[in-house]
Amino acid sequence: MQTIYYGSLGLWLALVDALVRSSPSLDQMFDAEILGFSTPPSQLSMMSFILNALTCALGLLYFIRRGKQCLDFTVTVHFFHLLGCWFYSSRFPSALTWWLVQAVCIALMAVIGEYLCMQTELKEIPLNSAPKSNV
Repeated sequence: MQTIYYGSLGLWLALVDALVRSSPSLDQMFDAEILGFSTPPSQLSMMSFILNALTCALGLLYFIRRGKQCLDFTVTVHFFHLLGCWFYSSRFPSALTWWLVQAVCIALMAVIGEYLCMQTELKEIPLNSAPKSNV
């Protein structure tokens, strides 16, 4: 799930960078101070994190497949992201916008992932799967 998280976040950020013609940087992914409401690039970075939560919800559907485990995997992915941000910037993330974005992303990823997994878990199981023979 960590690979899906960073892979899809990198793709979303690359798309946003191509739209606004800015240079890509690891700061967009790991610097807590870059997210905010003040400038269009920081707003687009926040949008990338939100879109990444939706993408990762699909990852939960295809790789986890259990509704009960979606919240666990979501919190674990974001906990490791917190550690990565802390290690990258050498300080604990203190920006309120970073924490709000992470909370929204956790909620979206967990709820949508659980909903999608529950939909597949509730599908009918065919009981008569053996082919009929015409004797």
